[in-house]
Amino acid sequence: MCCGCPVKTGEAGWSSVFVPLHDTNPLKKIRFPYVTVGLIVLNVAVYVVLQTGWVVPLEDEDLSAFAVVPAQLLADAGGSTAFLASGAVLVPERLTLVTYMFLHGGWVHLTGNMLFLWVFGDNIEDAMGHIRFIMFYLMCGIFAALAHTYMLPASDLPLIGASGAVAGVIAAYLILHPKVKVWVLALWRIPIRITAAWALGIWILAQIASLFFANEEAVAWWAHLGGLLAGAVFILFMRRRGVMLFDRTRGGA
Repeated sequence: MCCGCPVKTGEAGWSSVFVPLHDTNPLKKIRFPYVTVGLIVLNVAVYVVLQTGWVVPLEDEDLSAFAVVPAQLLADAGGSTAFLASGAVLVPERLTLVTYMFLHGGWVHLTGNMLFLWVFGDNIEDAMGHIRFIMFYLMCGIFAALAHTYMLPASDLPLIGASGAVAGVIAAYLILHPKVKVWVLALWRIPIRITAAWALGIWILAQIASLFFANEEAVAWWAHLGGLLAGAVFILFMRRRGVMLFDRTRGGA
């Protein structure tokens, strides 16, 4: 697999706007968001074990075997297999559409994604149920990687990060709970309380603007937009029966 500086689905995209802290939106159907918490634990564990060098000291060439490389993915008509730098067989290229979501480009990249997932993921899990939510999350991440690959088919840079999947969660939350109040840190330092429609709407506009005006090749803007589109579509038919779209309630205390 080709190596190089990884394209990250997220770091600048999250941190340049705001950091979510808390929403006033209690759970209604489930007692605990097991899938949301499990995904956060898994992402952190993968980063600590595979990417810090503290447990399993893998080289960048080895880590890139878990990433999506558009040129390699499109050349995978015969079901080829990715290899570690050592020559050990790892995974089929197509499986990297899942594994790439659990790698991150640094602590800031990881923390930003997990904060968004923590604040907004539990209510989407509540609206779908545990099983459908994990399916929703993975499908959004896969669609994000495919969107990135379709728009940049010749790229040989490894794509990593959970932001495509998390973008799907954001789109679903915006469609379900636009009026809920959310505490955020604007520009990482100013605490403000605004509705989800403003908070997430501003983030979405920032992604669209960045796609056309930003010069950061290290951020996969097309993956962000692909995840958003997937989340907006999937929530329409994956939510529980009776869950309203564009709920006008502002959440709990």
